[in-house]
Amino acid sequence: MPAGLMFSMNALMNTPFSFDINARDGDARLGEITTSRGVIRTPAFMPVGTAATVKAMYPEQVRATGADIILGNTYHLMLRPGSDRIERLGGLHKFMNWPRPILTDSGGFQVMSLSKLRKMSDNGVTFQSHIDGSKHELTPERSIEIQCELGADIQMSFDECTPFPATHTEARTSMELSMRWAVRSMKAFEKRAGDHQALFGIVQGGVYEDLRGASIKALTDIDFPGYSIGGLAVGEGQEMMLKVLDFTMPKMPVEKPRYLMGVGTPLDIVEAVSRGIDMFDCVMPTRSGRHGQAFTWQGKINLRNASFNEDPDPIDASSSCPAHTDYSKAYLHHLFKAREYLAPMLVSWANIAFYQDLMSQIRAAIKAGTLDELRDKVSAAYAPKE
Repeated sequence: MPAGLMFSMNALMNTPFSFDINARDGDARLGEITTSRGVIRTPAFMPVGTAATVKAMYPEQVRATGADIILGNTYHLMLRPGSDRIERLGGLHKFMNWPRPILTDSGGFQVMSLSKLRKMSDNGVTFQSHIDGSKHELTPERSIEIQCELGADIQMSFDECTPFPATHTEARTSMELSMRWAVRSMKAFEKRAGDHQALFGIVQGGVYEDLRGASIKALTDIDFPGYSIGGLAVGEGQEMMLKVLDFTMPKMPVEKPRYLMGVGTPLDIVEAVSRGIDMFDCVMPTRSGRHGQAFTWQGKINLRNASFNEDPDPIDASSSCPAHTDYSKAYLHHLFKAREYLAPMLVSWANIAFYQDLMSQIRAAIKAGTLDELRDKVSAAYAPKE
């Protein structure tokens, strides 16, 4: 490797994590997160790469849609192929051929979903693998160790994702456990991670305003570089989710990035952006793509429906994505009926491209001061029908 290129790469890897807000439209923020592996334009949508792959897509396709960052999954990667193996092979970025930023979750959400296979204590969680039944323990320290072995640029503190519904007492007990784990996560991170990496705290507290406020106070006392909002999009519905954001966001630090975990629909995203959220992730575009559902500016369409079997039009002729423009709805309908692998590949590609186009238009609208107009446009296509 030429000496000059080696120097520039080393300098990049030493780039400290930072966040800048460049414009506002009401509570919405247009910004940039700087990491050692590149700049993340915010508001940002992170495609989900659960098992070191965004399902049914090549990494270069994901990047071409406009994605600056993807999400990896601590729980799944620790079980298969193992974070230690990924570390030996050069880290997650090299392993999956994604040289840009990666955010990893803590494993807390997956552990919550394993309620029949887990045992919790103040120390952490022991659970059985859903793959082979083997026994594992996940603690704040182990979660950070795994995320560091993976080499994630942005990591999450270990938490318990409070289920819905939960009583006030249950939500408080869960939140307080997560806050104790947050302290341990930060201590483990400071011992193991590099200066170019960042750890986010996760706000919990269910649907209760006092608990969300107490969680934010505990996390800001630790002074994380960024803050995630967890425990939403777990069955409470959009109205309740937005209500929680309405009383949570004013308490959040203004100068730090804010990440709403596991959200969501196009309307969820634009509504959350208008309340001050900067980052999102969701499996919806690829999961829907695998089942024949395509996101468009006119709403979601189901390409499995017989009404498309002779439709010569593409999903969206105005798009810059080939998956939108180069294949007819009739052809896509045929691929799904024939159970061809190409079907989920094309529609997942189209959906990720739509989500990135949505984020691009959101960023442009914030800069122009026209986010309300864009919200009306998205609402017309995606608001629940009466």
